[in-house]
Amino acid sequence: MALLLVLLAGCYSRPVRIVSPTPAQVTDDQLDSMAFEETHHYAQNYNFVVAADSLVLTLQMPEEAVSNLPTDSFAIKKDDRVAVADIRIMPQDSIDSVWVQLAHEQGRFGWVHEGDLLKAAVPDDPISQFISFFSDVHLLIFLVVFVLILFVYGMRKLLRRNAYIVHFNDIATFYPTLLAVTVAISATLYSSVQMFAPDGWQDFYFNPSLNPFSHKGLLRLFLMSVWAILLVGMAAVDDVFHHLPFGEGMLYLLGLAGVCAVCYIVFTISTIYYVGYLLVVAYVAFAFWRYLTYTKSNYLCGNCGKQIKKKGRCPHCGALNE
Repeated sequence: MALLLVLLAGCYSRPVRIVSPTPAQVTDDQLDSMAFEETHHYAQNYNFVVAADSLVLTLQMPEEAVSNLPTDSFAIKKDDRVAVADIRIMPQDSIDSVWVQLAHEQGRFGWVHEGDLLKAAVPDDPISQFISFFSDVHLLIFLVVFVLILFVYGMRKLLRRNAYIVHFNDIATFYPTLLAVTVAISATLYSSVQMFAPDGWQDFYFNPSLNPFSHKGLLRLFLMSVWAILLVGMAAVDDVFHHLPFGEGMLYLLGLAGVCAVCYIVFTISTIYYVGYLLVVAYVAFAFWRYLTYTKSNYLCGNCGKQIKKKGRCPHCGALNE
């Protein structure tokens, strides 16, 4: 499984950009194209997928549209794929100076403002589409309300049943605590990237790669934390079923998933207002304190060999340990 994750991390390869060593051999159009790609993170031949219900393209050149001359247009539908055929800068356009010519998969060409394109289409990459989906404001509000209600209701039920749950009535394994802490740190890094390295996040959105070593700074740390969540999560699931029967283990994992979801929401939102940095330090200290004080097992039962927190009656087999 670890080998599979490494292979998936390295499956994306950025296109190699070949630049002539002699500046005189580079044309003005090539320089403009390179400068545009550096700031807008996409260029000619880049692929998009229409995410809105439709996207209207103008058949005539941008100069005709800017001059208010009669123009024809056609609409492409949701899930249609388009490729960037040309890019024009129109300084005299008061609405949007960047015009993009798109080639439709049916062989038709049309022009559209860059702003309209980016609102209605997403890069043709599953990672970019995932980012776009979870960046929707209405979805985030719904997730916040839904997760918080479900978490409060679930915690109330679990505590009444005296069921096992991370931080409160935990089992003798460190992986669930480590998973919740890793999610909290990852959520903090996620918001930090968007706040302090927006250009790097924009480049990642248009040219995604799960390989953390192909990025720099906060983005690299965030991707490393995402991989850590996957690895620690697999270890936590495996260890939970070594300590609990299947039914109780599934109930425990549902509670753990709820705690991780709340951590993601709380630390993602609070970091935007800089409160998250204090909260994540306090949460990490709290999580480790709860584990070391109430969860960590220092003994093994002399009869059944299972971990116990203190001397006395074994909760698993009932044997008395002195």
